[in-house]
Amino acid sequence: MPQMLLPIFPSDLTLINEKIGFQKKDGRVYYFNGMMPIFSHYEKDLPSFRFITAQLVVLGNATQAQIVRSFGISTISMKRWVKRYRQSGPAGFFEKPRRRGPGVLSKAMQQKVQSLLDQGLETPGIAKELVLKADTLNKAIRDGRLYKAKKKRPR
Repeated sequence: MPQMLLPIFPSDLTLINEKIGFQKKDGRVYYFNGMMPIFSHYEKDLPSFRFITAQLVVLGNATQAQIVRSFGISTISMKRWVKRYRQSGPAGFFEKPRRRGPGVLSKAMQQKVQSLLDQGLETPGIAKELVLKADTLNKAIRDGRLYKAKKKRPR
């Protein structure tokens, strides 16, 4: 998934519409309804940003177009956040993303690969021998499901 650019939060008060505005101060973003602050989050806290902007839309305090214009985000991102809010509520923005389990590398296959790694074989050779993708093995090594001994460098 492509990395989303962080929204730009100017330091001065920016109006989203005639009722709702936001302002960045000391690394935090504050949202206002009239003069009353209604929410704040750290500048780099994307889940909170997504949550509050979706909530503003769902509750009828701002339109998607106003949010898109005010923060310079894409229309499709705004639509996705509103959909997530409607389906899961606030919790949908703060739960850990669900990841698929290790479908290709079953326990038996993992043990077979580990024994070949222990013998000093390289991942491309193992992948070819066991008809797997080298990326699958490299990912398992990065995730800590497989262990690859570090090569010793001559001094």
